[in-house]
Amino acid sequence: MNNTWKRVMSVSMASVVTAGLLAGCGGGAQKPAEGGQGQAGAKPFQGKKLTLVTANHPWGEAIKPLLPKFEEQTGMKVELQSFFEDQLTQKLTVQFTTGATTPDVFMYRPLQEGKLFFKNGWVQPLDEYVGKDANYDFNDFSKSAVGSTTVDKKLTGIPVITEQEILYYRKDLLQKAGIAVPKTLDELVAAVKKLHDPKNEMYGFVARGQRSPLVTQVSSFLYSEGADFMKDDKATVNTPEALKAFGTYATLLKDYGPPGVMNMSWPQAIGIFAQGKVAFYTDANSIYNNATDKEKSVVADKVGFAVFPGGAAGSKPYNITSWGLAMNSKSANKDAAWEFIKWATSKEVVLQTQQKGNPGARMSVWDKPEGTTGFPAELVPVIKESSKGGVDHDRPTVISVGEARDAVGAIVLKAISGEDIKAAAEQANKELQTIIDKDKTK
Repeated sequence: MNNTWKRVMSVSMASVVTAGLLAGCGGGAQKPAEGGQGQAGAKPFQGKKLTLVTANHPWGEAIKPLLPKFEEQTGMKVELQSFFEDQLTQKLTVQFTTGATTPDVFMYRPLQEGKLFFKNGWVQPLDEYVGKDANYDFNDFSKSAVGSTTVDKKLTGIPVITEQEILYYRKDLLQKAGIAVPKTLDELVAAVKKLHDPKNEMYGFVARGQRSPLVTQVSSFLYSEGADFMKDDKATVNTPEALKAFGTYATLLKDYGPPGVMNMSWPQAIGIFAQGKVAFYTDANSIYNNATDKEKSVVADKVGFAVFPGGAAGSKPYNITSWGLAMNSKSANKDAAWEFIKWATSKEVVLQTQQKGNPGARMSVWDKPEGTTGFPAELVPVIKESSKGGVDHDRPTVISVGEARDAVGAIVLKAISGEDIKAAAEQANKELQTIIDKDKTK
């Protein structure tokens, strides 16, 4: 999964925040009325304790100050635990392997862990929950975002944070050279070539060049050329369309990228873009602040945003859920757990968390002017346009995600190194098919 929303925070490796229990009337009703209140002001989950585990992530920071209101409405006590991303995955895996009933609700990366968690029976499918309350309006969620959290036609979680691949560019350089913002991949290559001036430390293009990290970003190139990683449990990274996409990405990095590009993941790539040394950059919209923050970027006021350029199949960027909320299948408080998920992903709360710069999946919130205040004005229409369609995954949808990413990423690396791209793709296709077949036996 993209780690683009990772934030360096001055917290302990595992911080536990316990939100206060607010007193209220008794009542054990499991189906609260509108607003989280039962009849005559009763609190429907009085005395219930809920354990919530989040990543050390801006969304977790945004939801934290809102918890007291939720507790007051429901009579519930919420214990919040936060962990760094890799530590979070490790903790959840250990907990679930032992059959633990906690945490009740947790953040997870659907495209990185969703299939594994579902296959092992660790997540509670939420299909029956989302339709219980018409006011929840589940149809308001982006279809692609929901696709990311769906495994074997079962809803494994609710989207919390979305991402789309976009094109970052230097407005001043394009204007000076009289170049229009590229709308196709062919136009992008032509513009990159024209602005590439390595003698003056100006490079045409940068993106992730590391073997595993690059896979998520080359995905939009694949989709826009009409290709994909796999289809109907068959690896498809060796098709003519896929070869064209991998070839374009590799050529851009090899011929027009900065030195050391093969060692770059997103922090290094956007870092050199922010240093004013690159004309074009493709990656997730979620990391825009690294290019527009004047304390981080010398070109903060010169950065433009555009929808991902189209290929033979048009513009098809990934449009995914990078983080979701899921329910532990062993939770002893499933109704309470759903009440929290329903509240945390409601229109009202999504509006509040999105105003803090957390891009949600509710289309109605994006349509409200107050729902876009947490983002640069020029980025908002790009996000909205990218969210209309797109593809619901940015990597092979397998259980062994790490192995699959390594196999696919090798195609680009070999092409950059001058090896035959067709041979590299054939080898990667065989390896990916082995991984797909192996997953079926797990």
